[in-house]
Formats: sequence, C-alpha cells, structure tokens
Amino acid sequence: MSSLMERIRHHFFTKEFFLFLVVGCINTFNGTFLAWLFRHVIPDSNIAFNCGYIVANTIAYVLNSKFIFPEPLSLQRLAKFAVSYIPNYVIQNIIVLIFYNWLGYPDIVSYLIAAVLGVPVTFLFVKIFAFGRT
Repeated sequence: MSSLMERIRHHFFTKEFFLFLVVGCINTFNGTFLAWLFRHVIPDSNIAFNCGYIVANTIAYVLNSKFIFPEPLSLQRLAKFAVSYIPNYVIQNIIVLIFYNWLGYPDIVSYLIAAVLGVPVTFLFVKIFAFGRT
C-alpha cells in the first residue's frame, strides 16, 4: 500500500500535475470558444466543434511542451499527444453514459464526475506516452 501511495504522490502531487490542470482549464475555454467561433463560418455544429477541438488541443500540446514537459515541438510528439486523449474520451463517455443515462444523475454532475475521473488518466498518458516521463 505504501508503494501505491508513493506512486500516486510521484505523479499527482507535483507541479507538473497542477500545471496540467491549469492548461486543461485553458484548453476547455479555448475549445469552447473556438467551436463557437468556427460555428460562425461552418454551418454544421459537429464539424465546428471538432475543428475547435483540434485547434485547442494543438494549443494544449504547445503549452504542455513549453511549460509542463519542456521538449522541442515535433509532429511525432503531437501525434502521441493526440493519441493520449483517446482514453480520456472513452472514459468520459462511458462515465456520462452510466451516470446520466443509466443512473439519472443531472448532466452537469455527470460531466464533472467524468472530468474528475478522466483527467488523471489523461495526465498519465500524456506524461508517459507523449513526453516519455516516468
């Protein structure tokens, strides 16, 4: 048990994780704002959302590379960064399905539960897979 607690502290009680949360808030704002902005020139809301998501995550990659895991920018690392978000997407959708659709929780509560559970997993994938930190 002590080893588990040490590993949790090693990954989550760090400046890196705090900065990841800050960048995540910036990314959430950017994604929402950019989707809204793209919606003014792209008639389809889903396409506008995806364009905003892609641009926001590209900005998040740059912020992660500059401030959290200092590394030169590269297309290979950007691709790994993008892949690192796939588990988060799956986890959050499953959690929303369970809590909102099956258990009847309010949507905002379901989204918050999904975020709280999805963010640590995403952090580990970004840290270990995209940036090669252990």
